[in-house]
Amino acid sequence: MIKHIVMWRLKDEAAGFSMEENASQIKEMLENLKGVIPEILHLEVGMNVLASPAAYEVALYSEFASLEALAAYQRHPEHEKCKEFIGQITKERAVVDYEV
Repeated sequence: MIKHIVMWRLKDEAAGFSMEENASQIKEMLENLKGVIPEILHLEVGMNVLASPAAYEVALYSEFASLEALAAYQRHPEHEKCKEFIGQITKERAVVDYEV
């Protein structure tokens, strides 16, 4: 099993919306992938609740059966739409993929 974790720091304002509005949009977009991309075994999105200089605003935790399943998810057209939007509103991204 592959666990895929991504965290984003967002711009204060982007695409005409506040950081909080964009964080909510990311959460909604990613959560909507659950029923669309069959390779997703588990997916949850959280928005930070504790202010800290080290904090990221949004985190994604997801699980996939294999590296091939993760690759299929990453290539999926609906995921590509999410990536395009998120790329416009973020200032930093961190990611880790690991096998269990």
